[in-house]
Order: sequence, then structure tokens, then C-alpha cells
Amino acid sequence: MNTLSVGDAAPQFTLLDENENAVNLADYIGKKLVLVYFYPKAMTPGCTVQAQGLRDSKSALDNENVVVFGISPDAPKRLKKFCERDELNFTLLSDEDHKVADDFGVWGLKKFMGKEYDGIHRLSFLIGLDGKIIHVFDKFKTKNHHDVVLEVLKELNS
Repeated sequence: MNTLSVGDAAPQFTLLDENENAVNLADYIGKKLVLVYFYPKAMTPGCTVQAQGLRDSKSALDNENVVVFGISPDAPKRLKKFCERDELNFTLLSDEDHKVADDFGVWGLKKFMGKEYDGIHRLSFLIGLDGKIIHVFDKFKTKNHHDVVLEVLKELNS
């Protein structure tokens, strides 16, 4: 895994959202900060807690001019169920072939209960107006991810 770092250009991508509409990162560069957060699987306990925290922080994120994209290898239909079940108010993107996860360096070997497998590592990237990564979130718990993001945004604005 070769994870991107602060100062790296964010890889450009176009992925399908939960409604099977194409979403292109380039459409947001220069207009908004973009929080791209990678999570392993929709509707699992940790991913649900993380998504709900971001959902509940939407107005604070909007005030900071941040758009949120959650990316997982789930198909759009599963993402739609996740959005509806948890009343998510941000966009989920489907990276079924994990190409975007590869490009960001978050796809790789994982271990769980003694088993090894390839999957998405839970990391988030804040992309600046210039399209470069301005922060990598790699130390957080799913329940406080949104708080960590908001703290960094406050620090950037002070």
C-alpha cells in the first residue's frame, strides 16, 4: 500500500453514486473542499456509526464549504439502501473494482480474526480547492471521525 500524503495531487475519478449517477471529483475542485472517506462495507456497525456522525455534522461541514464523499466497494443498490436506512445526507460512491481505493493507496492486506484478505483501509482525505491533499485522517475511531475532521477544519481556518 502506497498511501497518498499531504501535498499530493488527489487522483481524479468518476464513480457512480447511490442513485447510479456519475460523480466526477473534477467538478468540485476550485469550488469546495472535498472530504473523501474510504470505508470497508455499507451497513456494517463501524461504517454505520462513522456515516451517522458525518450525517449529523452536515451543517457544520457545509459552513466550512466541505462536500463529503464516502467511498466503498459496495454496489450502488447497497449504497442506496444504506442512505435510505440511515437517512444519510451526503453522497456515497461505488468503487466496485477498487481502482480509486488503489489510486489513493487505501486498498491492501488486512487482518481480521486471524484471517488475511485484501480490502479497504479506513482512511480519509481532505482535498483543497487546488486539488491537492491538505490532510490525511488516519488516526480516529469511527465514533469520533466527524469530530476529528471538524477540529482539523477549525485549525486550518485559524
